[in-house]
Amino acid sequence: MKNKLIIPILCASAIFVSCKSLNNIKKNDLKYPITTKKPVIDTIYKTAVVDNYRWLEDDRSKETEAWVKAENEVTFNYLSKIPYREQLKARLSKLWNYEKVGTPFIEGDYTYFYKNDGLQNQYVVYRKKDGKEEVFLDPNTFSEDGTTSLGSLSFSKDGKTAAYAISEGGSDWRKVIIMDAETKTIKGDTLVDVKFSGISWYKNEGFYYSSYDKPKGSELSAKTDQHKLYYHKLGTSQKDDVVIFGEKESEKHRYVSGYLTEDSRYLMISAATSTSGNKLFIKDLSEENSKLKTVVNNFDSDTYVAENRGSKLYLVTNLNAPNKKVVTVDAKNPTPENWKELISETENVLSLNSGAGYFFAEYMVDAVSKVLQYDFDGKLIREVKLPGVGSSGGFGGKTEAKELYFSFTNYSTPNSSYKFNPKDGTYAAYWKPAVDFNSEAYTSKQVFYTSKDGTKVPMIITHKKGVKLNGKNPTILYGYGGFNISLTPSFSIANAVWMEQGGVYAVPNLRGGGEYGKKWHDAGTQLKKQNVFDDFIAAAEYLISEKYTSSDYLAIRGGSNGGLLVGATMTQRPDLMKVALPAVGVLDMLRYHTFTAGAGWAYDYGTANDSKEMFDYLKGYSPVHNVKKGVKYPATMVTTGDHDDRVVPAHSFKFAAELQEKQSGKNPTLIRIETNAGHGAGTPVAKTIEQYSDIFGFTLFNMGFDELPNPPKSKIKL
Repeated sequence: MKNKLIIPILCASAIFVSCKSLNNIKKNDLKYPITTKKPVIDTIYKTAVVDNYRWLEDDRSKETEAWVKAENEVTFNYLSKIPYREQLKARLSKLWNYEKVGTPFIEGDYTYFYKNDGLQNQYVVYRKKDGKEEVFLDPNTFSEDGTTSLGSLSFSKDGKTAAYAISEGGSDWRKVIIMDAETKTIKGDTLVDVKFSGISWYKNEGFYYSSYDKPKGSELSAKTDQHKLYYHKLGTSQKDDVVIFGEKESEKHRYVSGYLTEDSRYLMISAATSTSGNKLFIKDLSEENSKLKTVVNNFDSDTYVAENRGSKLYLVTNLNAPNKKVVTVDAKNPTPENWKELISETENVLSLNSGAGYFFAEYMVDAVSKVLQYDFDGKLIREVKLPGVGSSGGFGGKTEAKELYFSFTNYSTPNSSYKFNPKDGTYAAYWKPAVDFNSEAYTSKQVFYTSKDGTKVPMIITHKKGVKLNGKNPTILYGYGGFNISLTPSFSIANAVWMEQGGVYAVPNLRGGGEYGKKWHDAGTQLKKQNVFDDFIAAAEYLISEKYTSSDYLAIRGGSNGGLLVGATMTQRPDLMKVALPAVGVLDMLRYHTFTAGAGWAYDYGTANDSKEMFDYLKGYSPVHNVKKGVKYPATMVTTGDHDDRVVPAHSFKFAAELQEKQSGKNPTLIRIETNAGHGAGTPVAKTIEQYSDIFGFTLFNMGFDELPNPPKSKIKL
């Protein structure tokens, strides 16, 4: 219920790039745009901090717009000269072009599912009834270029009305559109300026949603700090929506969400100031004018209500249980001293789903899924034996459901869905993709390596079978390490193309993530953040020592918090890798909390305002502040989107400007800025394919490959 042809390069050939131009870009014959310095000096704890490029924070200025255009001209001119860029794009397009179907869900009389025919920019929502299939909602019609995407989709209790959120240009700001699900006609009460929100229906009458007051200044970068929960009654204007929580000073929180139990009896309100820890409140909607009751009154745990049976609540919490447990309590007296344990904490992290009258407890065992089925009395029914070693998802559904669905994937197995019988535990394949990729030719191996302080860290390494460990395999080391996020095995079309080229793909489960619960997360936060970078560096050193690769053939990659990981690692150990690929990264650690909802990340990072110790620590690793003149940095391509209002692009702009000014040696330092794009979610398939062809092309070319290591068998016209 709880609301990732061999064409030799010959000078006489007709290929679009000449040998002379190849030599020029290899010598880094690049003329970067001149980025004007306009020093702003902040004095923090009596320390002067110079910010030469703060003017790039103004995303609405003509000057910033001109800088973006000039940087993109240099970058795309460079990328256009990579000889196999179009080959990579063609192979990515060919492999991407297969039918993809999501796990189905039932609303009203229909079975709904998401499907993409292959290269459609956005997934289409279909539905079936009595064997007849039809398109319900096609986001590809929302905009000509595919940059308007579908966010959440939610149905009234009877399934007759739908509310769906759309994002324009990748922004986190959404519109919510109401549709008659029977006739597929749009109703008149569209909502605007909705952000970080679910859509939780109260019976068939209306729904709860969350948003901020529209900020003054830039909607893409201005700080948003007071989240509010609203109720929208169908058929009324948004201006008449009632604020349920968040208006009063005592209710002021950065993140507020409301969700209902399946029977619509209880409204649960979660309130938080950061991305970890929440207060929890409950309101009994079956009683007129009932008061809001407190369940948890502090931010010391992550707690939510998973289910109810009458007044009996089932909660998932990590209060006094870092790996999470399930407890029960009566809604009349819901505070922790009254909780009774139903499913105990184990040594593995718990994630809970419910459906058909059962709980499905998914545990991460060294980042790999294990699923146990329980009844509502906490009795273990069975372990659900999964199709293989990898990641599962699903098992959720309504209480009256007779069958459930789940998905399964790993690094070499495309996502497939299965129909599950909850009574006897049997299941059968519901849908498996037909992909032009031979999974049997690849192998994944989990290893445990030792980090700087002696901590054992797991890493999964995937590559073609028979790869020679000679230190010359192009390798991407991908990491995240933050916000309690777990990197579990999943199939990626892009990574499949990388591995087809003989590439190695390695994913370590760094501290700061959620793979081993709250303790593992906390070990990579605030004054312990360096542990994350040390874990990543140790992963690279392991790959090199075991001869999977060497520094000349190693690329490091990560996005968002993972972009910070790459930025910090490349500035601390520029000798370790050949290529660095920081994407939509948090790169200015002294100012991240001043933009949009960035202050909510303080649980993981701390802020420069907290203390001198924290300020010094952040300044000590902040990528923007640790680019040093005269250092030979790896070939770097920073990537971001001009509409990213999660991690504003100014982080990437300033980091790229610092690198271009101070880089020693001939390695290129480029920034690729996707226009009309945000933090990543909802990016059109066409843009995604272009991005990966550029990322892989840049990486291989700077590793010294003049042609693809394993070119496609079919001839590709360049």
